[in-house]
Amino acid sequence: MAAASCRHFSGYKPCAKVDSLTQSCTESCAHFERPAKRVLLIHLGALGAVVRSTALLPAILRKYPGAHITWVTDAPADLLLKEHPMIDRVVKADVDGVLGLSALVFDVALLVDKSLKSAGVLNVTEAKEIFGFTVTPETGAIVPATSAAEELWEIGLSDNLKFNVNRKAETQLMHEALELGHFKRDPYSLYLSAEECAESLRRRRGWSQGGWSSVVGFNTGCASTIAAKKLSVEGHVKLLVEASRSSLSARTEFVLLGGKEDTIRNREIAVRAEAANVNVIESATDRGLRDGMISVASCDIVVSGDSLGLHMALGFKKPVVAWFGPTCAHELDLYGGTAVRTKAACSPCWKRACEKPIMCYDQVDFKELAFAIHHQVVRLHEGEDTASLEITSDL
Repeated sequence: MAAASCRHFSGYKPCAKVDSLTQSCTESCAHFERPAKRVLLIHLGALGAVVRSTALLPAILRKYPGAHITWVTDAPADLLLKEHPMIDRVVKADVDGVLGLSALVFDVALLVDKSLKSAGVLNVTEAKEIFGFTVTPETGAIVPATSAAEELWEIGLSDNLKFNVNRKAETQLMHEALELGHFKRDPYSLYLSAEECAESLRRRRGWSQGGWSSVVGFNTGCASTIAAKKLSVEGHVKLLVEASRSSLSARTEFVLLGGKEDTIRNREIAVRAEAANVNVIESATDRGLRDGMISVASCDIVVSGDSLGLHMALGFKKPVVAWFGPTCAHELDLYGGTAVRTKAACSPCWKRACEKPIMCYDQVDFKELAFAIHHQVVRLHEGEDTASLEITSDL
């Protein structure tokens, strides 16, 4: 009988760990591994938040050593989690994925999302313990699954708590809500395949003139949910002009990053920047999410608003310079990166639309941002040990 309890056993094709022509699938196999616990992690979206939740994986494995982890998410977030060595199974929250999930039983379920859909996904399977969030069946109201999730739950219900009182990063709040033990500030993590790594190296060599220059990527876009999380075209041009005045700019290449929705916008930024005597490189924006990951991984430093590009950069352990307008800077741990806040008095607000005559993204000091970029380039060249730095108006 084959070793059906092994982590690597699927039951419908030969195991990739051994040569099936010469070796049988048994418990005596050197690769045999029986998971101690089966953990279900449900985090459906948004894309940047899914990347952020990868910081939970080391703590999950510390609490449940040798656990088999199944992560349920919405497409296309499943593409972000491909190749991740700490995740055993990625399931899309579609009809096929949920039907397959209904055949499984888990020891532990971790619900990161505060959503009815996430609770519905959990409801099709069985879990002995539940941490994070759940719903009241009668009303569908989101409630903490245990008392440990009350702090994160209450912050979501109060703008005063979210904007003015709380100073914990979201990674710490999630960690504590899921009862994952002592918080160790684990980093985000994303992985590329061997072929993607090779392409990233090739791309960086091309962008950096064979490795002579540093590559600073400017992530220009964001999701349409809160459009004010991206700078205007004019703002990006001003920033590129300011950054080009650095004493190290002769050894730095500027690359525009983004998705397919940013293609036309990036072209306009590039044309206007070049008219101001600033050379920029336009990365491909129409090749899909994984190719976008390759471009981010090819940069040495990434400049971004609070968007997927920023979270990708953190997932690849890149030094970042992040500006914040409508969202809360204190909710993101930049792991040695630099935060620059807008001067807008109404920030943060988390509003999806705004009719202010002067937007928060127009009240970012581009000299401060350029100084922050220069600071990170200096650290990169000097190999300094970075510690989180926030640039303020006191500079």
